Amino acid sequence: MYNIIQVDGGVCAAEGFFADGVSAGLKKNNAKDMAFIYSEDKCKIASVFTTNKMCAAPIKHFRAKGKFKTNFVLINSRNANAMTGKAGVEDIDEVLEALAHTFQAVKNPVMSSTGVIGVRLPKKKIIDAIPLFDLTVKEPMNAASAIMTTDTFSKSIAFKAQLEDGSSFSIGAMAKGAGMINPAMATMLCFITTDAKVKRSVMQEILNEVTQTTFNAISVDGDTSTNDTVMLLANEKSGAFEREAFTEALFKVMHFLALEMVRDGEGATKVVTYNVTGARDDKEAEIVAKALSDSLLVKTALFGEDPNWGRIASTVGASGVEAYEENLSISFNALCVYNRGELLFNEAMEEKAAAIMKLPAFSISCDLGVADGKFTAYGCDLGYEYVKINADYRT
Repeated sequence: MYNIIQVDGGVCAAEGFFADGVSAGLKKNNAKDMAFIYSEDKCKIASVFTTNKMCAAPIKHFRAKGKFKTNFVLINSRNANAMTGKAGVEDIDEVLEALAHTFQAVKNPVMSSTGVIGVRLPKKKIIDAIPLFDLTVKEPMNAASAIMTTDTFSKSIAFKAQLEDGSSFSIGAMAKGAGMINPAMATMLCFITTDAKVKRSVMQEILNEVTQTTFNAISVDGDTSTNDTVMLLANEKSGAFEREAFTEALFKVMHFLALEMVRDGEGATKVVTYNVTGARDDKEAEIVAKALSDSLLVKTALFGEDPNWGRIASTVGASGVEAYEENLSISFNALCVYNRGELLFNEAMEEKAAAIMKLPAFSISCDLGVADGKFTAYGCDLGYEYVKINADYRT
């Protein structure tokens, strides 16, 4: 038996972790734009990265190191350091060398970046700002704010797992993401810290598993970033671990942050849960759920609060999975609008469905009526503000 409770502290909730955010002059108005996470002890690392073939320099740099431990993560916003070739990797070496020279306690540091693609890192600004870091500070909200790009709010959460023998461990995290969100791995930056005593292989296995139903199940706009990163750091200071409790706590952390990213989707006004059941298998259910969360026609109907269930049916049919008109049923929350070939949609039902679509959060459920496969995905609407944000993103 175990008990999991939400606690304060974000990435600093676990014992031995410190974090803060500073301004390096990358953003306007002296806004915080560079963050760090530091651990007193070196950490085992589990990670998941973008599936985009044009992955950014920080990911290439990390992968080239092989298996290693670190006690420091440096994150900058405003510049993705992507599509910068060999020079982009060399820029990271130069920055991290300056970091290690400034702080003797830093061991095997890694770097992560987010922002505009195709521009070299402003190395001088970053290196000049490194002395602003205080490795004794615990300011997780400053760090979470510093990594934001088009986000309208910071994203941070932490839980403590209390085990039956009286021991406990904590898992905390911060994330950024509001655009270029597509379920093709992680689709944003997320840094998770824990003091659990866990094997690297077990940690990686659990992270892969939980990613599939959290960060891999969300979509804002169907675009996959070059920089997507989920990094889980374990310094083992608590000496405690229980696999089931760890898995549940990690799921709670990642599920919360995944939904926060959907809620903060660029210009989004609604969070929608797509429940697909009755598919031939779980994989086919996943295909349908993600097709619905990605569909521009569905997203614009959501924005217009138009209960156009025909777009949903069309998307199901176009997804390529086994599906039949006479087996399909579609519901908005608990309101069934189409049931196994029977047209239920009349004026009264349309009013009820439209009222559901005015809610800030609701579900759309599709039962394919084929077998027992199921999957849940999450998405948002798409409106005018999304176009405005991304039309002038670089300015």
